[in-house]
Amino acid sequence: MEEALRLAGIAGDRGDVPVGALVLDASDRVIGRGFNQRQALGRPLAHAEMEAIRKSDAGWDLAGCTMVVTLEPCPMCAGALMACHFSRVVFGAWDPKMGACGSVWDLPRDPHTGTKVEVLGGVCEQACAGILAGFFARHRQD
Repeated sequence: MEEALRLAGIAGDRGDVPVGALVLDASDRVIGRGFNQRQALGRPLAHAEMEAIRKSDAGWDLAGCTMVVTLEPCPMCAGALMACHFSRVVFGAWDPKMGACGSVWDLPRDPHTGTKVEVLGGVCEQACAGILAGFFARHRQD
């Protein structure tokens, strides 16, 4: 999660919501890194998770892989995790507005989807929530 937080910091420094993500292979080796670039690139789909998947060495079939992300994935990203066959998602801060891995929705564990993605939320939650809170506090002052 430390590396994902570092990536989140890069996003925040560039004016994007500070979210960072890593794709880990079955041996926990980092094979993809990403951070939120929606504003910087002008692309609404450039969420940290999507960027990490896009840059991963394994392509789109990520069976056996883990997504590590600083903020609970939204419905789009949760759907991508399922479509790419991730085995696990580990995230830091819960997202009470758009979270789709247990807070608002629980897409990876919905029995109608036919997927089995292990979800572990709240990892380094204070640090992950803190970077987001600091970012939004600074932007409210501007």
